[in-house]
Amino acid sequence: MQDTSFAIHPGNKKQLKDTPYQDIGDFRGFKQNGSLIQIQCEQGYVNIIFYQDSIVRIVMNPFQSPIMESSFAVITEPREVSYTLKETHDQLIISNSELELVIQKFPLRINVHSADGRVLVGESERGLGFNEKKEVICYKDMHEKDHFYGFGEKTSFLDKRGEKMTMWNSDVYAPHNPEIDALYESIPYFMTLRNGKAHGIFFDNTYKTVFDMKSEQDTYSFWAEGGQIDYFVLAGPSPKDVLEQYTSLTGRMPLPPKWSLGYHQSRYSYETEQEVRELARNFIEKGIPVDAIYLDIHYMDGYRVFSFDKERFPNPKQLIADLKNAGIQVVPIVDPGVKEDPEYHAYQQGIYENHFCKYMDGTIYYGDVWPGNSAFPDFTNADTREWWGELHRFYTELGIEGIWNDMNEPAVFNETKTMDVKVMHGNNGNPKTHKELHNVYGLLMGEATYHALKKQNNGNRPFLLTRAGYAGVQRYGAVWTGDNRSFWEHLAMAVPMCMNLGISGVAFTGPDVGGFAHDATGELLARWTQLGAFTPYFRNHSGLDTVRQEPWAFGEEIGNVVKKYIQLRYKWLPYLYTLFYKASKTGIPVMRPLLMEYPNDENTFNLSDQFLIGENVMIAPILKPTTYHRVVYLPAGNWYDYWTNKCYEGNTYMMVEASLDTLPIFIKEGTILSLGKDIKNTSETLEEMEIHLYKSDEGTSLFQLYEDDGRTFEYENGAYLLKEFRCHFQNKMITINMEDLHSGYLSSWRRLVFHLHGLTEKMELKFNGETVEMDLDEQKGTASFQVSI
Repeated sequence: MQDTSFAIHPGNKKQLKDTPYQDIGDFRGFKQNGSLIQIQCEQGYVNIIFYQDSIVRIVMNPFQSPIMESSFAVITEPREVSYTLKETHDQLIISNSELELVIQKFPLRINVHSADGRVLVGESERGLGFNEKKEVICYKDMHEKDHFYGFGEKTSFLDKRGEKMTMWNSDVYAPHNPEIDALYESIPYFMTLRNGKAHGIFFDNTYKTVFDMKSEQDTYSFWAEGGQIDYFVLAGPSPKDVLEQYTSLTGRMPLPPKWSLGYHQSRYSYETEQEVRELARNFIEKGIPVDAIYLDIHYMDGYRVFSFDKERFPNPKQLIADLKNAGIQVVPIVDPGVKEDPEYHAYQQGIYENHFCKYMDGTIYYGDVWPGNSAFPDFTNADTREWWGELHRFYTELGIEGIWNDMNEPAVFNETKTMDVKVMHGNNGNPKTHKELHNVYGLLMGEATYHALKKQNNGNRPFLLTRAGYAGVQRYGAVWTGDNRSFWEHLAMAVPMCMNLGISGVAFTGPDVGGFAHDATGELLARWTQLGAFTPYFRNHSGLDTVRQEPWAFGEEIGNVVKKYIQLRYKWLPYLYTLFYKASKTGIPVMRPLLMEYPNDENTFNLSDQFLIGENVMIAPILKPTTYHRVVYLPAGNWYDYWTNKCYEGNTYMMVEASLDTLPIFIKEGTILSLGKDIKNTSETLEEMEIHLYKSDEGTSLFQLYEDDGRTFEYENGAYLLKEFRCHFQNKMITINMEDLHSGYLSSWRRLVFHLHGLTEKMELKFNGETVEMDLDEQKGTASFQVSI
């Protein structure tokens, strides 16, 4: 009945429950225990500790002394931070080089300031509190100019001011719309942008949590169903600084194998070995690059993980070997549910070795998923993660290097959509309920899988794709946005979803290109592929009984557009790979909102239909049907149209034309790009690299190009190449210098072909101090030359 108009029957009006808020109360005293400051209040305790000069952790527990153990998300310990503490009758003031905490005593209110006196996070009328249900809550002052970003995987627009969001990993097949406030990922972290400066808050609580930026005009709050108020304040002051600080706590994406950055093809399901071989043959014969083909649940024997159906896939080892010889990886799906079957090896081992989730009385929890009645591994135990990881030898011994984790919220086919919250997790001898650890189930499954693949892959980097996770999920896998639909609205929604995931530390993310459920059209697939070519993760995936949406599915015209942009992805891979390298070092995402580079430009604050790749490449996808023009916002500076080389002055909105085969792309003046060429997939090496330089009349352009073998972990031992390019335009002179900052890897490149954009007349060129002749095309405004290396 709730799916009909009965849901809004006047008799159904819900009364708000009166759940009184209990304030932490007045200050009673404090003591210093090493670097830890412990405060006692009327109604509980508050601990404060600096993790570094720019990060402070604040923990409130109204029921007992705060627990200071690191969570599953936080992987760093506090550094030694010098600070001063001053006490007056009314205040405690705790200061270091970047932060100042002004703590009002009566009642206790904690205000966090920057070193230059700006209030980052303030409390006035209300602060820390709890209620009779042992729910904990924190209120903060909200300024008129505050804009909020992050929160992991959320629908709707980029700026989350005015929204209320729940963190509870949920299998949501339909609908995905702005009303859905809980999806597959729970990342209780956000960034605030105010007057050009940024700071962040990470609320490290694994219970169901809620962030309310909606209910009040001058206050926001975050609360949890249990546990502690345990949050980190990240000082910024730039959006990039906040990302670096957050990922210093929760970890950064490991550099993925290069094949995982190529084009991936999936469907629910490619049901037989013959169908998979035919699919691969089509890609090869049509000259469409592809790096991975996915196997959904139909490859298994009765949906038992760690099995192949012997009739559908009679010789998986040979299939995988043949595809790898063509440069195509096979990525099978692996769900957590283990079928209840006493003759099934994984179930037998799980029972005998005590690896499954149980109730307090020792009864195993069973839930209905694809295989039917199933048990679920208790990933909170290290020995269970090790056991689960060892089971993956079934795949790795076949030559598989990538795994796709699905249904790991965990999803169960019942009214709650998940495991009974009364289930107990062993948690390495510190038992906790599923109510508390639900949100980390997928994270810990990902940890088990990633480390197993790393151990078993003969030195090759593993690839993991995961649907569910918690803060820190970026350490183990890429995240896709789940079961979207073949709607134009979902194409548009994918852009801010991916940007906010990037702001939340998840640099390797993307939607199902074409949409998973419902039926795609050719035009929708073409436009979605254009977007997908520049999202960090690039996979076409469609559901059971939907129309086919492989690149050639809609005929020649659409097929040519789709092929063009898949090929364009590979042309841009050298540049993207460098950005992935930087993300692995800094946490700053590959795909980013404009506000990250232009935090003082209010036109960028909720710009949800454009994004940047790196600092200076603007992507403005077409997100509506039968649309061949769109408005594009260009920030300050001059911007070149990627396709025409025409230069436009920024700090303005402009109407651009975009035929069906055109994705609007703009390159900022001064940019240096490294581009490759059309290749069949990443198994093919490049002998020639293109370096594109976009003329700027001011300053020196700088770009560092990263390269390694794209496959192993040898880069960690110094086997990588880092080239720096510096370019300066002055009067009629162009000066380009190239230097190897690190030369521990011998690339396949034999030539570098330089393309200079924006030249209207002949100029003198010096490369590494020597005069070089270049070919000028005055009509296109470009000049070219090449060097051997």
